Amino acid sequence: MVELKTELLECLNEKLVQCIISNPKNKELAKKIQVRPMRIKDKLMFQFAAYTQKQVFHENLDEELAVERILEYMEEYRQMEILSEGKQIVVLVSKKGKITINKKQRQDLKQTQDLSHNRVKKYILEPGTPIPFLQDLGIQSADGKIVNAHYDKFRQINRFLEFIQDIVEELPKDREAVMIDFGCGKSYLTFAMYYYLHEMRGMDIRIIGLDLKEEVITKCNELRTNYGYEKLDFFVGDIADYQGVNQVDMVVTLHACDTATDYAIAKAIQWKAKVILSVPCCQHELNQQINCKELEPLLKYGLIKERISSLITDAIRGNILEDAGYQVQLLEFIDMEHTPKNILIRAVKKTEIEQKPSQKSQSLEDLEQLINGKLTLSKLQKGENK
Repeated sequence: MVELKTELLECLNEKLVQCIISNPKNKELAKKIQVRPMRIKDKLMFQFAAYTQKQVFHENLDEELAVERILEYMEEYRQMEILSEGKQIVVLVSKKGKITINKKQRQDLKQTQDLSHNRVKKYILEPGTPIPFLQDLGIQSADGKIVNAHYDKFRQINRFLEFIQDIVEELPKDREAVMIDFGCGKSYLTFAMYYYLHEMRGMDIRIIGLDLKEEVITKCNELRTNYGYEKLDFFVGDIADYQGVNQVDMVVTLHACDTATDYAIAKAIQWKAKVILSVPCCQHELNQQINCKELEPLLKYGLIKERISSLITDAIRGNILEDAGYQVQLLEFIDMEHTPKNILIRAVKKTEIEQKPSQKSQSLEDLEQLINGKLTLSKLQKGENK
């Protein structure tokens, strides 16, 4: 380890491009760790990003601690690649613990990153670029500048498009991809989806926006006609009763209130939608039912009971989706400071080869008995009347 420590002391500076630690000895460890330099309050630091299957954990350390942390990691990992200005170093650890260090000159490697911790955020929809629907919805001025009062909404739209970007490869490429946005409201995200997927990426798509407010739907249809968005349509209706299509590839629900989220997810499962993106809202149903002696010290506080009920609700929804053959993640949609409704359920349909028999149904029934509550989604999946 002495030789490796010497190399690290030479490389961990502003000329470091990145360091990747991979091939863990134990599969339960993070699959890789990325290290890059950054400046925080004029001090050179090194950010560690540990990538697990579903999350990324960050840690910022100074040079001395960063060297020690990397040496600790190399006790548990078999490979590391260091890219620095002008050179590449590959470190391999054998099964017996022997360390091999290979160096190579790389004149093509240059440190071009902005080391500032608070770098300017790169958005999919860039500020300064006039976009008609953003202007008509009051988010953007005529010259393309984002209206200060609506910057949070602009961030929310871009954050949502990042989730769309992550799943775009799951959508069909050999035919028209059909998507439904239930509870579309003023359709910030519906227009953004169409603009990103059709106008920016050139994909063959059809998007349908559904909402119960007739005046909102009328306005949205006027706007899409003005923009010439021929495969974007808005209808007054509820997703539970919608029969306009037989096949849907992606279902989106943003802040569908309480059990409306359950009906949307159930319909998506029925359609065998490839992708489901849902940001639930107002999870009152379980809050009104939950009664558990073991949790009484927590549930006696109204605010805590409400939050616990909301989290349990979304966790149960995730498990039901997994039972239905989906790979599920519960992700942060937007910073809590921008909206309290910040959990996004992302579900991607597995192939038949990937699907395995699930034991979750019985576990969920046990949980329902423990808390004396059952979600509408659970009832719908079992064919029960609410």
